[in-house]
Amino acid sequence: MKRWSRAKKVPLDSLARSGAEDKMDTFGPKKRSWIMAQVKSVRNKSTEQKLATVLRQQAITGWRRRYPLFGKPDFVFPKPKVAVFVDGCFWHGHPRKCRVPEAHKAYWLKKIARNVARDRLVTRTLREKGWKVVRIWEDSVQRPSIVARLRKALA
Repeated sequence: MKRWSRAKKVPLDSLARSGAEDKMDTFGPKKRSWIMAQVKSVRNKSTEQKLATVLRQQAITGWRRRYPLFGKPDFVFPKPKVAVFVDGCFWHGHPRKCRVPEAHKAYWLKKIARNVARDRLVTRTLREKGWKVVRIWEDSVQRPSIVARLRKALA
């Protein structure tokens, strides 16, 4: 029984022989960019909701979500000028917990490196504008030390 490729109606055996499995994408860079721009994310709700719950439980007030600020912080405290980012371990390259898939490893390493570089740029830019920036890894949102860091930044 032959297995068929979805993208191209050719047997998978012939793709393997042609080296086509090395190609990550069937679209060119401009077309892929346009396609990805059409995907409208509503952010990482579960992690942000966990932090919102922690903030409410600790009676930390004055925060806003979807605040129009460079880098799109997850939470913003406008009066004390504190921007809080909740970074996913995979997408933002956690030093110990980011597990890059073996398939298309070079692509993922490059993608994550770009995300890390963008995070540094956003942090530097906001600090230059007088903002305090707090970055929290998604796996440590509910730790007591996070509340202490936030209170210190807000003081």
